[in-house]
Amino acid sequence: MEKSDNDEEKLSRGLKNRHVQLIALGGTIGTGLFLGAGQTIHLAGPAILLAYIIAGFACFLLMRALGELLLSDVDSNSFVSFIKLYISERAAFVIGWTYWMCWIAIAMAEITAAGLYIQFWFPKIPIWVTSLNVLLILYLINIIAVSAFGETEFWFAIVKIVAIVALIITGLVLVVMNYKTPFGHASLSNVFSGNFFAKGAKGFLLSFQMVLFSFAGIEMIGMTASETKDPNYTIPKSINEVPTRVILFYIGSLLALMCIFPWQHVSPTSSPFVQVFAGIGIKAAATIINFVVLTAAMSSCNSSIFTTGRMLFSLTFEGKNKLSSKLGHLSPRQIPFSAITFSSCVIALIVILSIVMPGNIFSFISSVATTCFLFVWGAIVLAHIKYRKQIHREKRDKELTFKMPFYPVSDYFVLAFLVFVGIILVLKLDTLIALIGSLIWLIILFVAKTLSDKSKIQLKEDK
Repeated sequence: MEKSDNDEEKLSRGLKNRHVQLIALGGTIGTGLFLGAGQTIHLAGPAILLAYIIAGFACFLLMRALGELLLSDVDSNSFVSFIKLYISERAAFVIGWTYWMCWIAIAMAEITAAGLYIQFWFPKIPIWVTSLNVLLILYLINIIAVSAFGETEFWFAIVKIVAIVALIITGLVLVVMNYKTPFGHASLSNVFSGNFFAKGAKGFLLSFQMVLFSFAGIEMIGMTASETKDPNYTIPKSINEVPTRVILFYIGSLLALMCIFPWQHVSPTSSPFVQVFAGIGIKAAATIINFVVLTAAMSSCNSSIFTTGRMLFSLTFEGKNKLSSKLGHLSPRQIPFSAITFSSCVIALIVILSIVMPGNIFSFISSVATTCFLFVWGAIVLAHIKYRKQIHREKRDKELTFKMPFYPVSDYFVLAFLVFVGIILVLKLDTLIALIGSLIWLIILFVAKTLSDKSKIQLKEDK
């Protein structure tokens, strides 16, 4: 049976249920957990568990709002389509290009990190060489078919899960054995030794910035709906498992770490995973964890290529100029080949520039990108509020099959939580600068879109 022209303009539904499940899972587990857990523990102490519960609950409600939007039109190319439909075209332009920039910056940071992790085994090879080779491999995977991306991400996620489950099981066994460590014995009492709030209320509040940004990418499932087999089943299932994932992988692993070593003795500068596995006599601990963080970095970059390609395709879809029509076109395999290629070239260019780029500028760009996620998530929630109001006006409430729990209180809770994190960013100079930078970026995009729209109207009037 031949495909219709309409079918050729739709993305291939090559992602299976297990792919989406693990993509959603991979979006909540990054290198921050494996390398940065010690820093967050030292900032908040055992109260970090409470911070993850609160942030995890907010992210779950965010995902429920996104899921309800996705199921209202499973053929939408991205969640930006809903922002355009329910807020405005200008807001969709600003959020869409912001989201694209966010993932470009994440790729820039993660692909450089991947090159650094490879140097652990091959110290003589320059970072930019290994970085670009990793990027090339992931690019080739992404242009084969969406199922190739899904399969790769599936196995990347498996590696991260195995490492976390191994830590949790190790923690349980050592606690049961009352295992002697350099700092006492493995015990649940270690979690509550000293102050529950390590540095008082301030340390607890400041931890939310790192905690929330560790969830950056959780909304990526919003880019997979139009390429998922049976999205009406797969998407709700993936989203409903968010609380379980947060409890098991974040709270479970952090609890295990603090049970094995009193939180005051968890290393803030190196991977606490290495500290634990080395502490029980695994000599290859550093090598194992280096492989895991390399996997996590490659997973993040793989997701970046996928997401930037789909977002660029979505932003240029049905565009009138020559570049837009090229980027907004699908290949015979029904993947956005040109958009993926363009995004990958931008990532490669920035990786090369990062060699001569001062470290503080590199860090600034990454900080601005992660801060922009607050605005992206806020726009998703606002779009959901507008969507539900429209559904209510049209008296179609009974048609909803995946209702947002506690609506509208839940939506306003998420917005309040995002504002709360934004206020916390003001309390530290580096995060304040990143917040100002992200606001400037958003204003530039808004002004550019406004001027572009005015020039188009002027041209029509002149004609």
